Amino acid sequence: MCSHHTLTVLVSSPVSLSEESIAPTPTTRQDAKTDSEDTELANSMGEFYQLFQRLLVITLVLTGIIFISVWIFYSLNIALNYLIGACTGVVYLKMLARDVEQLGGERTRLSKTRLALFIGVIVLATQWHELKILPVFLGFLTYKATLLVYMVQTAFIPDS
Repeated sequence: MCSHHTLTVLVSSPVSLSEESIAPTPTTRQDAKTDSEDTELANSMGEFYQLFQRLLVITLVLTGIIFISVWIFYSLNIALNYLIGACTGVVYLKMLARDVEQLGGERTRLSKTRLALFIGVIVLATQWHELKILPVFLGFLTYKATLLVYMVQTAFIPDS
């Protein structure tokens, strides 16, 4: 009689060991896939933030070196014109990084507002007589020099 009572308890138990309960459900597989994708995305974004910080530091160092050099070899006025362009380039670089960061999530294309920033600075330089167009433009291109420095570093200096 004891064995019958045990059998009844086992059969009426809400926990069953059928194949359906042992095999992972599709949502479990999807959750595991989502977790690995989330981890991969977090790693990618971490690399992106490191790259952006590195580019920003290189840009600021180049800006300082070039600003001092232009001040020594030309004049403070031209150096300040360069600095206006370089600061605009840094803002442009930050806007570009923000757009790239949002790609894939809610956006599928880059915005065009960065171009308006560049056009605005050049128009300001042409209209304001104290500003010179060439130093402002070359200052803006400092972020491009940063990309060249970064590419040379990655090509010739191995990561440690």
